[in-house]
This record gives sequence, structure tokens and C-alpha cells, in this order.
Amino acid sequence: MNPFAGPMSIALDEARAAAARGEVPVGAVITDPGGQVVARAGNRTRELNDPSAHAEMLAIRAACAAAGTERLPGHALWVTLEPCPMCAAAIGFARIERLYYGASDPKSGGVAQGPRIFSHPQAHHRPQVYDGIAEIEATALLRTFFQELRPKR
Repeated sequence: MNPFAGPMSIALDEARAAAARGEVPVGAVITDPGGQVVARAGNRTRELNDPSAHAEMLAIRAACAAAGTERLPGHALWVTLEPCPMCAAAIGFARIERLYYGASDPKSGGVAQGPRIFSHPQAHHRPQVYDGIAEIEATALLRTFFQELRPKR
């Protein structure tokens, strides 16, 4: 069995649910050091009128609340899209140990693209990063969502 199947599959479900709500289809899951899911979320920026309500931010908030702490050492974050700079900074502040993501984001990414938050000398924490997890499915969700937004020619 693929060890990535469970958490990333749940993140993809969260992304699909976000798309159904009219949100950009991004989903995130946080697992504890034992691999159990402790938080899951999809984008809710439009629903909550909150530009910070990215899937990663919501999942981090929920996991921290459940743990009763602002730090999540030993935890892993699974997200369908490369985190933006804001989310990458929050991942570092939360001291998340491992980051797994699907699709890369050349336009707004903050991990392997753009500012590369974890490579910056001021980064206090650098998680282990694994990219390309369920990349085909994650990319297809995003591509379909944005194609449906554009007017047909």
C-alpha cells in the first residue's frame, strides 16, 4: 500500500469539497507523529471573507487548538498545492516536521517557487519537503476549476 494514499486522498477530498463551495480547490490534512489525522480543511477564503483562510492555515489552527499548543513538532502537513509564502511561514512557525504537497504553484508558491521561504536565512524552522505527491490529481482539480471559471470561446 502507498503510505501517501491516506492523508493525500483526504486532502484531495477536501479540495473537491472546496471547489463545490466555489473556493479554489486546495485541501490540507495534518497528521500527528503516529500518522493519525488530527485536522483537515479546504480553502474557505470566500465563504469566510478572510484572505488568510487557506486550507493550510485552517488545518494548522485546528491542529494547534486540538493539541492545546502553538507548535506541532513531529506532525506532517499534506496539501494538494504548494503552499504560498503566508502558509509556508505559518508551517515554519508551527514547527511542522514534514510537508508533502501535490501540484507546484509557479505563480504563487512560496516553497520551491518565488521567495522559497524555507531557504531564506531568516527561516527559524525548515521542514522536510516532499513534492509531487498525487500531483496529477491535484493539478487536474485546479485546471478543471479554473477552466470552468473562464468564459467559453
